[in-house]
Amino acid sequence: MTLIATLSEFIGWLLPFECMQDRFMQQAMLGLVLLAPMAAAMGVQVVNFRMAFFADAISHSAFAGVAIGLLFSLDPQWTMPLFAILVGLAIMAAQRRSALSSDTIIGVSFSAVMAFGIAVVSRDSGMRRQIDQFVFGDILTIDDTGLLCLIALFAALLAFQAFSYNRLLYVGLNPVLAKAHCVHVAVYQYLYVGLLSLVVIFAVWIVGVLLVTALLVVPAAAARCMARTAGGMFWWAIIVSVSSAIIGLLISAQPWADTATGATVILVAFGWFTVSAAVSAVRA
Repeated sequence: MTLIATLSEFIGWLLPFECMQDRFMQQAMLGLVLLAPMAAAMGVQVVNFRMAFFADAISHSAFAGVAIGLLFSLDPQWTMPLFAILVGLAIMAAQRRSALSSDTIIGVSFSAVMAFGIAVVSRDSGMRRQIDQFVFGDILTIDDTGLLCLIALFAALLAFQAFSYNRLLYVGLNPVLAKAHCVHVAVYQYLYVGLLSLVVIFAVWIVGVLLVTALLVVPAAAARCMARTAGGMFWWAIIVSVSSAIIGLLISAQPWADTATGATVILVAFGWFTVSAAVSAVRA
C-alpha cells in the first residue's frame, strides 16, 4: 500500500463521516491538512512584513504559468510553480537593487505577468476553458503526484521555519540591523520568497487565483487579534487555518450546502476572524 493510500485511509477512519469514505474526499482532506499550516506559517510573515500584494502578484502569475504550459504542450502543474518561483525571485532581486518602492515594482510585475498570461490564453478558446480550473481552484481533483509534492514541500517548509523563524522576524523588522548581526539577509529573503511562491501556487490549485491571498491573510489576521506574542500568533494562525480547512471541506460536501470548497474554507476562516476581532475589541 502506498503512502498516500495509507494516509487517505487513516483520514477516513479519523473522520467517520459518510462524505469522507470516498477516496477523492480523503485525498482532498489530506491536501488541505498539508497546505493549511503552510499557508498559515507563511501568512503570518506576509502580514507582518506587509507582503499581501506580493502574494497576490505571485498568485496571478499562475495565468502565465498555465499559458506557457498549454502553449508548449507541457503539464501546467510543473510550469506554474517554476514560473512562479522565477517571478518571485525576480521581484525580490528588483526590490533589492532598485530605487523604486516595493509596491511599484510588484505592481509592474503583477501587470506584466497578468497581461502575458491573458494575451496567450486569449488566442485559443480551448485554452480559455482549461484555465477556469486555476481561476476557481478544485481541491477535489488533487492526485497522488500533487499530494507527494505537498508532502515534500511541507517537510522543506517545516525545516526552514524551524531554523529561520526568528531570523526572518529580525530581517522583517530591520534588515540593516539584522545584517550587522551577521544574518545573511539576502539568502533568507530569497529562500523565503521561493518557498512562498510554491505555497501560493499550491493554494491556487485549491482555492483558485481569486482567493489565494485570503487563504494567507485571513487566518494570520485572526491570529493577530487573538495572540499577545509573535509565537502565539504563529500557533493561532495554524489552528485557525487547519480548522477552517477541515470544517470548510466537510460543509461543502453536505447536500444542503453544495458549495465550492475553497470559498467555503475562506468563509469559515472569516468567521474565525469576526469572532477574534470581537474578542480583541472586548479585551481592549
